Amino acid sequence: MGIESVENPLELKGELVRFVHRVYRGTNGAYPALEWVEEKPGIDDFEGFREVYEPFLEFRLGKEFDELYVLRDGEGRIIGTVALVYNLEGKALWWVPEEIKGEKTGLIEFFMVDPAYRGRGYGSKLLEFAIGRLKELGREAYVITFPELEAYSYYIKKGFEKVMDYREFVVLKKV
Repeated sequence: MGIESVENPLELKGELVRFVHRVYRGTNGAYPALEWVEEKPGIDDFEGFREVYEPFLEFRLGKEFDELYVLRDGEGRIIGTVALVYNLEGKALWWVPEEIKGEKTGLIEFFMVDPAYRGRGYGSKLLEFAIGRLKELGREAYVITFPELEAYSYYIKKGFEKVMDYREFVVLKKV
């Protein structure tokens, strides 16, 4: 299982919505947070999830991510993703504090592993890859997440340090 670069992320939109819905179901609706939705869809309501998540994903795939990588299982199904955002200028990144927006900043985004594959090292593989890729680009790795998510403690274990609280998020930096 290798990490693949996705040349045209929008071509994978449908497959990615299904993958993210598996994550949503596996986290009992905790992730993605869907914080812009007044009433979140039930965890088994794929159509309701697709309706609220697909436009957001389409925006991210087409206008926000600079690079997208996927990890597939032996049957070709996506089991993990990570995106990099490092060309920050001109992007509507309202959740990124001005204090960290700079030419050395690289954001790790869209980092997920299918819950059925957790605990097998795939997340570590994706995260290490993303950090290494940002380093190649001369960028410092940052993550912006919600403090109450399990991901927060995962990043801390992986050598990230809290830089600041920002709005409802926490900003972490790889040290």
